[in-house]
Amino acid sequence: MTLESGALYVVATPIGNLEDISARALRILREVDAIAAEDTRHTGQLLAHFGIDTPQFSLHEHNEHARIEQVTVRLRDGQSLALVSDAGTPLISDPGFPLVRELRQQGLKVIPIPGPSSLLAALSVAGLPTDRFIFEGFLPAKSAARRQRLQTLSGEERTLVFLEASHRIAETVSDMAEVLGAERPAVIARELTKRFEEVHGAPLGELVAWLDTDPHRVRGEFVVLVQGASAVLTEVDTPEVRRLLTALLEELPMGRAVAVAVKATGLKRKALYELALQLGDKEQL
Repeated sequence: MTLESGALYVVATPIGNLEDISARALRILREVDAIAAEDTRHTGQLLAHFGIDTPQFSLHEHNEHARIEQVTVRLRDGQSLALVSDAGTPLISDPGFPLVRELRQQGLKVIPIPGPSSLLAALSVAGLPTDRFIFEGFLPAKSAARRQRLQTLSGEERTLVFLEASHRIAETVSDMAEVLGAERPAVIARELTKRFEEVHGAPLGELVAWLDTDPHRVRGEFVVLVQGASAVLTEVDTPEVRRLLTALLEELPMGRAVAVAVKATGLKRKALYELALQLGDKEQL
């Protein structure tokens, strides 16, 4: 196919294994007039590996807005450009959104060159529901803010997908177990497509212990996937009901606590019992 003039090609690049780059992506990177790269040194190594000498210029979170006019001018002059991130599909927790939005608003061509994506790779092998999922990117770095965000997601029925850094993975999974429930099924996908790739599924409480047993398991780049809340829990899993059940469980056996909660709230016993089981598991952690 002939390269289109005046177009920005959004090109996905490998997340680890260089064999994952497509023939189309290689052709585009060879033929465009220039490549806008998140890190020109990093992308330079990729280009050198494939014998590509296309000029580069930097486009990252700190200079993206300043680069928009430059890119726009070059495209209007008829040049073809490629946008790449350090790894995977650009704009997915990577720079590029302000640029692409502006170009589309101006009626300029933006063409996707699909390929590797860590979140889709993880979903494909996790064994969790994939018909509906929600991508949350990176959670807040501070535990209090992270737990608050997780609390807002606790009733979400779709599979939850997160990215996390190595220095926060243990704390993040621990917070997930505390807020979402230690029994909630989840999967950690580490170093996807790389030499030490590892995909491990277990309830969140067990994943906390799994990470703690081997220091190598907290190294690398992570995708964390958590099964969504069951529909029966969604109707009752609110902060108010949690507080009520927690107080009742401190004073009464589980069956009696649930019975009292049913009378107090008018909610279904099955849903309240599942929530009580979840809260009871947390008490044992």
